[in-house]
Amino acid sequence: MQWLEFIVSQGNKYLWSYILIYMLIGLGIFFTIQSKFVQIRYFGEMFRLIAERDQTKGISSLQAFFVSAASRVGTGNLAGVALAIALGGPGAVFWMWVIAMIGMASSFVESTLAQVYKVKDGDSFRGGPAYYMEKALNARWLGIIFAVLITLCFGLIFNSVQANTIAAAFEEAFSINQTVMAIILAVLTAMIIFGGINRIAKVTQIIVPVMASIYIVVALVVVMMNIAELPGIIALIIKSAFGLEEVVGGSMGAALLYGLKRGLFSNEAGMGSVPNAAATANVSHPAKQGFIQSLGVFFDTIIICTATAFIILLFDVTPDKELSGIQLTQAALSSHIGNWATVFVAIAIFLFAFSSIIGNYYYGETNIEFIRENKTWLVIYRIAVVAMVVFGSLSGIQIVWDLADLFMGLMAVINLVVITLLSKVAMNVLKDYVTQRKQGKDPVFLVSKIKGLTNAEAWSEEHKKRETA
Repeated sequence: MQWLEFIVSQGNKYLWSYILIYMLIGLGIFFTIQSKFVQIRYFGEMFRLIAERDQTKGISSLQAFFVSAASRVGTGNLAGVALAIALGGPGAVFWMWVIAMIGMASSFVESTLAQVYKVKDGDSFRGGPAYYMEKALNARWLGIIFAVLITLCFGLIFNSVQANTIAAAFEEAFSINQTVMAIILAVLTAMIIFGGINRIAKVTQIIVPVMASIYIVVALVVVMMNIAELPGIIALIIKSAFGLEEVVGGSMGAALLYGLKRGLFSNEAGMGSVPNAAATANVSHPAKQGFIQSLGVFFDTIIICTATAFIILLFDVTPDKELSGIQLTQAALSSHIGNWATVFVAIAIFLFAFSSIIGNYYYGETNIEFIRENKTWLVIYRIAVVAMVVFGSLSGIQIVWDLADLFMGLMAVINLVVITLLSKVAMNVLKDYVTQRKQGKDPVFLVSKIKGLTNAEAWSEEHKKRETA
């Protein structure tokens, strides 16, 4: 086991510290410039689209947004931010903001590509990186490698970790035995995932807004209680980001490293996970879902993570390696609103983590279907997901989490290389959308709009005729 731990730890060290950090930042800047700052120019358009209702069958644009948000918004928004501040100081929050703004462009590109190359699946659609690797690059073998990585990482291992977090939180807050919690989580998970994408979408569109709204309201209450200190906290974040203030973690390097890493873990921009949800939306133009998923990065990091950061930084105890993670968030919140915060955090963790289980499950499902459309394999996968939820509830093994990090890092490298090669397609789709909007139209996309675009059957004239018939 020690040799496995060594290989995994070294792999994670080089992937996250020397390769992915630079790829995600560099390519995020490249996509930002290539799209002429799409995340800033069309920020208002993103909000307009999220309220738009398509009169079509299948998964709506808003439902697809909630499926992806369910996976994005998890325990990392509570524990991950605390860890970044404990190890990198308040300046880490600034760099989380920076990577989120850059990552919005990466998310637009990958989600738009997922829409362009999606495939019909009954009344809905499915797609993602594996699909555009096969259709755009004629590299099914690469798509299969990606599909295996994301299924193992998100569908099985991450769900084990989320379940463990829920069980531990409920044991601490309510003294509920972990075995009992394992049974409850297994039953709830099975009821939802055996219902397919439509049931997943319906559940997440309830859980995500509820959990996010309650948490943001609590954060706003904390801020209002300490409003006089807020300007000083913001100034501390900015000063610490550039090494102008001595903090825990000390240097600008620590703030930069931990802020970027935790921000990337949280919003998943460019990693290839969110496009799987983006592809399910039935929209009139691929760029619409690109805009909406770009807004998802903003929602996850700038809103939710910042709420956690303010709760912690308004706390009068200096974070350190001993007091970090979810314990720091609980301690900070308890100091603001009382001891009942332990119960609140446990419930918040349940909503955050359980929604992640559902969203993560779907990422595996759509990739299982890519490898082979076989109902038996899908049933086996669903049983495996429920089994991993039980396993995670009853045990916590660090090597499992480390393996998930390694798999996620590998799939991110593959996805980033691919979307860079295909970014011109996304830019042409964006150009077509902008042109139609300037003409006062509700943009409608057809494959013939882009010269040389092939294997985008969902946007062919024939498919559109069948949809409207």
